[in-house]
Amino acid sequence: MTDQIYSEIGYSARMIGYGERPGIAIVDFQCAFTDADGRFSSDLVQRAVDNTSRVLEVARSAGVPVANCYTAYHSERDIPYWKIGPVHEEFFYGDPGTHMEPRTSDESYDFIFCKNAPSIFFNTPANTLFTKHGVDTMIVMGCMTSGCIRASVIDAFSAGYRTIVPEDCVGDADIRPHQDNLRDMGRRYADIVESDNVISYLDDYRKKNQ
Repeated sequence: MTDQIYSEIGYSARMIGYGERPGIAIVDFQCAFTDADGRFSSDLVQRAVDNTSRVLEVARSAGVPVANCYTAYHSERDIPYWKIGPVHEEFFYGDPGTHMEPRTSDESYDFIFCKNAPSIFFNTPANTLFTKHGVDTMIVMGCMTSGCIRASVIDAFSAGYRTIVPEDCVGDADIRPHQDNLRDMGRRYADIVESDNVISYLDDYRKKNQ
């Protein structure tokens, strides 16, 4: 019934579609979230890591710019007012949880940097990278769907990018906020697709630009 109400109002009225120059934004695939034994890990996050690695293999072979971020802080003095306890305990520079997930990061290719707010775009150099490469289509992957992914999607939308979220390349602690937030982002800001759809687009992009 809720979906029908939004549809009647006019939400989800159109698809955004892909543009001509893609970019990849990988949000917080760091060991605090991706370590299978960690407290933030979940089946959804592990699935997202596996599918993101598939997308990245094609993206890198096509020369697509990849911004890959993690969250960390120097001390309690520079941590925002997070209400998440482990952030105040385990997210300091050098802590194991701040290390990049090896399945989704490539130091020889990706632009890897630290962020200190939910969005990969907030007060970071991400837009500089994407502007340099003329990106018009932002593919957002990572975790958590209901937090840093949603914030990054809103900022990508606000910056004027065609924003694409492959559902099986983002994860959360629980399926319900994962689905609820994807549904709502899909009503307003982004196209919600599957990883195979993104891979097909990137493969076509690679062939056109060989």
